[in-house]
Amino acid sequence: MKFLDYYKVLGIERSASADELKKAYRKLAMKWHPDRHQGDGKEQAEKQFKKVSEAYEVLNDPETRAKYDQYGERWKDGQDFTPPEGEQTMGREDFEKAYGSGFSDFFSEMFGRQYGEHFQGGGARHARYSYRGADVRAEMRLPLSAAIEGGKSTFTIPVTIDCPRCGGVGHVGERVCPVCVGVGSVRETKTIDLKIPTDIHEGQTLRLRGLGQPGSQGGEPGDLHLVLHLDDDDTFRRRGNALEGDLPLAPWEALAGASMTVRTAQGEVELKIPEGSKAGARLRLRGQGLSDGKGHHGDFYVVLRLVLPDTLTDHQKELIRQAGKAGSHDPVGGLRRGGAS
Repeated sequence: MKFLDYYKVLGIERSASADELKKAYRKLAMKWHPDRHQGDGKEQAEKQFKKVSEAYEVLNDPETRAKYDQYGERWKDGQDFTPPEGEQTMGREDFEKAYGSGFSDFFSEMFGRQYGEHFQGGGARHARYSYRGADVRAEMRLPLSAAIEGGKSTFTIPVTIDCPRCGGVGHVGERVCPVCVGVGSVRETKTIDLKIPTDIHEGQTLRLRGLGQPGSQGGEPGDLHLVLHLDDDDTFRRRGNALEGDLPLAPWEALAGASMTVRTAQGEVELKIPEGSKAGARLRLRGQGLSDGKGHHGDFYVVLRLVLPDTLTDHQKELIRQAGKAGSHDPVGGLRRGGAS
């Protein structure tokens, strides 16, 4: 049997991707399927169809493709080769001796039962071929407050799936599929309930098994690779792996000092506010920031903000007025550069 250049048969480059390989095969298999030809052309179509099918069967498997690329016609033996001129294809018996059973079912599952039955005859059915679904990559943005709080987050992503009408083939019988118009796939949205990792970090990629595109012919689904991005919000701001958050204090708490519980990326921490603390002061909590994904954590900075409670008694209001009349200096900073006019 002379050497058959499978890449030439399918009309693709040796660097062709799996998708390019599959598209080329589908196009040629539809063109040369014997059921589409009559009379004298049927025999030639059958030969071409077998050549195309043989080429796809070998190149579609990464392992056999690698061996074929290295050893050519002797890829099964692992011997060096020099491709001879000319071509010759295999018959069904030679095909199954070389690559195993399943010749008929492979085409039945790929293009429809009526196509595979052309080669099956009255023999027993063979093992079915299935294909794993493609992996899907998506990005998800989380407010820092939600990321730090943990729990679950629900979101939707657009995905591409095999057309449910034609099974990803692109046609129904001899007609173009009316749902996917021959493409073989359709778009839909998928809802995901995500459990937020306890040690989340910016750019973290989660692999969610089985949430990618569905497999074809009973194959297992692919995986979803979800990239997490953390956004600042009204409470927390990210500075690399460090975090900072605002802590509102009443004036008397800043004056006398206080002890209170604050929420950091690593959990709740008891924080002591020193006496006489000023607005804008930054208190550093080591190792309480975000993870870097390598076992280290940034720091957490508590920024003090002086505020008045939403509700004050008349007595409290009077005390504040008296403090303002006691000759104390007015604050300066920010947009305020001088005394009041």
